[in-house]
Amino acid sequence: MAPEFLHPWIAVGVTVAVFVLLQLRRGAAADFFFLAGLVAVTLAGVIDSRTALSGFANSSIVAIAALMGISAGLRHTGCLDWLGHRLLGGSKSEFGAMARLGAISIGVSAFLLNTAVVAMMAPIAIEWCRRHRISPSRILIPVSYFAIIGGVCTVIGTSTTLVVNGKLKAEYERRQAPGAVRATLDQPDSDEGIERGGRQSQQKSPAFIEALRPMGFLELGMVGLPCAVAGGLFLVFFGGRLLPNRTDLVEKLGEERREYLVEMLVRPECRLLGKSIEAAGLRHLPGLFLIEIDRAGEIITPVAPDDVIHAGDRLVFTGVVSTILDLQKIPGLVPAADRAYEIHPRRRSQRRITEAVLSRSSPVIGRTVRQARFRRRYSAAIVAVHRNGERLTNKIGDIELQAGDTLLLQTRDDFVATYRNSPDFYLVSSVEGADGRRHDRAIPAAIIVVAMVVWLMLTSVFGADRPFLGLTSPAIAALTGLLMMILWRCLTISAAREAIPLNVVFVIAGSLGLGAALDESGATAAVAEPLVRATGDNPYLLLIVVYLLAMLLTELVTNVAVAALLFPLVIAVAEAGGYSPRPFIIAISIAASLSFITPIGYQTNLMVMGPGGYRPLDYVKIGLPMALITATIALLLIPRIWAFAP
Repeated sequence: MAPEFLHPWIAVGVTVAVFVLLQLRRGAAADFFFLAGLVAVTLAGVIDSRTALSGFANSSIVAIAALMGISAGLRHTGCLDWLGHRLLGGSKSEFGAMARLGAISIGVSAFLLNTAVVAMMAPIAIEWCRRHRISPSRILIPVSYFAIIGGVCTVIGTSTTLVVNGKLKAEYERRQAPGAVRATLDQPDSDEGIERGGRQSQQKSPAFIEALRPMGFLELGMVGLPCAVAGGLFLVFFGGRLLPNRTDLVEKLGEERREYLVEMLVRPECRLLGKSIEAAGLRHLPGLFLIEIDRAGEIITPVAPDDVIHAGDRLVFTGVVSTILDLQKIPGLVPAADRAYEIHPRRRSQRRITEAVLSRSSPVIGRTVRQARFRRRYSAAIVAVHRNGERLTNKIGDIELQAGDTLLLQTRDDFVATYRNSPDFYLVSSVEGADGRRHDRAIPAAIIVVAMVVWLMLTSVFGADRPFLGLTSPAIAALTGLLMMILWRCLTISAAREAIPLNVVFVIAGSLGLGAALDESGATAAVAEPLVRATGDNPYLLLIVVYLLAMLLTELVTNVAVAALLFPLVIAVAEAGGYSPRPFIIAISIAASLSFITPIGYQTNLMVMGPGGYRPLDYVKIGLPMALITATIALLLIPRIWAFAP
């Protein structure tokens, strides 16, 4: 336990140390440093254990975790595959693809966490680039930026605003309580914390308390939407001039690593029925070639672009694994190699795609795929066959299996563990990203998401001060949506667990604790008063300083941490200057959510860095104009919408 007069210095020192270490150790995990900082201030006695751990029970963490699970449900049911097909299916030019990506990404990220949106949209964009022989470096940074600017259109679009709103709710309820005092922001009933801070009880005016109300569902959009529109138009019309063109990535996208032969059966419910090969998008698939169509014994080859697809057609392709997996995501298009192939969505979603290399001792050597009876022997269905150095052109059922053939199999979850050391195979491995789709659950998943969004919008209408059975809580709304996803079998419990990012949970909890330490120790007040004096009686200048501080710190550290740490500071700034805290809270919410200049400032920027082959300077070239455009719009609109007077 350190002496009380050292508490402000310890809180500031630990926070600065976390920021510096994150810059010096770029490869280190941010959650480790924030948790270490939280433990340090707790052991020093700056905050007690209850305050330190209260961040883990924060409602914003619950909402973020639930929304990530809901996003996984949309992916698992194929809703996102359908969206990608509708989004870029007919786009031919880079400009057209950029415009469509912008419209959809901004709209979707307003209602889903932008990290999840980029995880969904990036593969769609890469697939389109592969198909049109365009470098993904021309399109992936905009995918991240579209999601970022869309996230500030509503209060649930980004984890930053969820955290800020959670803290607003806690502070508003604390100050409304009878005999409310200026305690820690996350520990409303800690008298011990008040005494340690050495600050006197101070009941604020009703106007000041009213300015601390949680943000309405669309309130942030009054600034966020103009920023999104301006930023989106800039990316669409001028982004192409500032983005790099890494031509080497085009060659990588075109690599045909293992070329398989696969036969797909068109079932009556397939959405491709009645379409020509060209209209169905099967003519220029990346790394995949349609060899022939078997229609009730009649072989159609070569396949013409205007040939129409009929129910019962067997489409024979040769190509790479990734595109074969994409074919299986089309409802009603299933592998025809095994008559017993599972087409029931529920059973099929419980199976996995696996690669296996046949050994010389395998009992299926010398037999055709049709004769091998793989399902009876291994409880697995042969989906496709690859033979090194040889392009197979036979119908897949007639291929005579040889040692060294690589088989693409649909298997049970335990196939890899069971046959990894089997003498029948040289190698057995799972194919990443080949999880089954529950297409039959797509409509329920979409209904759940729409209902949740409507619910969240209604919470802002009824307000947070008149709760009825928790119906006005965004966290409860998101949790209900996640539970409905599981109950309606849109998502398994295990998949929901995997979708929750623990590192994000730890960063938020740690940063909330450090923010409480800064506030409770009196450090925020000590910083706020000189800051107010330095700006004189000009609240607009103070707003600019706060915005730029949040923007700069966000480019250096994670956005959620910056928002959590600056929240108590802007409250103290408003108190010291006699201003309403609302414009300053909106400023840090926007500034901490819009990170464009560095890849480390926002998780979505890091997500596209590798696939796009980007360098840090690429983000500066296009991100700096984006930051200036959005900052200018935000700083012009914020004081016009939210007055400085309390």
